Parts: sequence; structure tokens; C-alpha cells
Amino acid sequence: MAESAGSVMLARSAMNRAATEGQRPAGRPVRGARRISAALAGLAASTRHELLTFDDPVASASRAIPEPFLELAGACMRAAAERAGEVRRIVPRHALPRLEDGPRIPGRARFADAIPFKLIVVDRTVAAVPLDLELLYNGLLLIRDPVVVQALVRAHHACWTTAEELVRLPPPRSAGGPPELLRPVLEALVSGLTDEAAAARLGMSARTYSRRVGELMAALGTTSRFRAGAEAARRGWL
Repeated sequence: MAESAGSVMLARSAMNRAATEGQRPAGRPVRGARRISAALAGLAASTRHELLTFDDPVASASRAIPEPFLELAGACMRAAAERAGEVRRIVPRHALPRLEDGPRIPGRARFADAIPFKLIVVDRTVAAVPLDLELLYNGLLLIRDPVVVQALVRAHHACWTTAEELVRLPPPRSAGGPPELLRPVLEALVSGLTDEAAAARLGMSARTYSRRVGELMAALGTTSRFRAGAEAARRGWL
């Protein structure tokens, strides 16, 4: 426990030091539901080898967070876990009933009496921490500073070694993907770009882009762009 607490203090100290002493900031603040959603989708899409998290699925239960955002965040987490070869998720003890009732996430999970803060680390190269250390919806810090990322990895490892194993069966992996014509549209949609910017990036008219978005949502079985991102992540299309 002393090692775990020391590692957490080290991670927080590294974030503060990188932010105040370095030539570059420790991370980039991301605010607003749309930009946060795009950041989470980007993390899921970039995951290749390893996913480390401190996660409390109960924390948002009593907060006024839009359901589509929660669905998208959960879908991004599942998509990242399905992409990663190694998944290590640490949750607080009080969240165990929610885990049993909630959707299955691939990989290993352990539980501890408490987690120090919410955390996502992808491939030991990029990390996301809530600005308030609790809820991603309130804003997150996207961290690429290697010193800070490694300090967070060390904090996670120290907590992992003292946590208790939770044995769960992973869900089946999603197969398939969007029609090839719609894949660039999906990538533009989850990037958080406006329709005008997305159409310009893809070299098509705004009307054509809007029509392709409609086709994509029809393929995903939804009429909501927000839910389309969540469903695409759930299917492993991102």
C-alpha cells in the first residue's frame, strides 16, 4: 500500500513538474462534450497493444451526464479493449455490482478499496485524466509527455500488484466494418469536425457529405450522430 501511494504521489508530482518547468505543457486540456467524445474515439482508434485504466463506472450514476455521452464513452472503452493485446482495468470495490450487471469489457480486471483518480493509458504513449480527476465529461487532460505518462504507468502498476483479481469472460469480438465508401465519413464524424470542414477535408460538397452521413447512420441503425459514434465503437468499426 505504501508503494502504491508513493507511486500515485509520483505521478501527480510529475504532472505538476512537467506543467510548470518544461518548455511544453504536461498535456492538452479538452473541454466540451463533442471534443471530449472525439478525443475518446481517437484514443480507442489508436490503441494497438496495451490499455491501462483506473475506472469507476458508478461515479457518473448520480451526475447529470447525457446518456448518449455515457454510451459513447463506454463504447470507446470496449473498442479500445478489443484492439489491445493487454488490458488491465482497476475498479473500486463499490463498483463490483455494477460490473456484473454492465456490458462486458475484454481483458483482465482487478478491484481495490479505492482508485486515486480516473485514468486511461494507451500503449504507454498517451494518457487521459479528468480535469477534476473524477469525470471525463467535465473535461480531460490529454497527456503525451513521456515522463508524465511513465509516472502514470508506474502508479497503475503499483496499484495493480496490490489489487484483487476479478475473473470475467470477455465478449465476442466484433467483425466486419462500414462500407468502404463510408469509412472516411465515419472517421470525419467522430473527429468532431463541422460538416463544412469535414466535407472540405474529404473533397466533397456539404450536401454529399450530409447524404453520406445519413447512409452511415442508416447502416448503424440510428438517427442520432452521437449514438452513431457509440454504435460504431461498439461494433469495432473505429
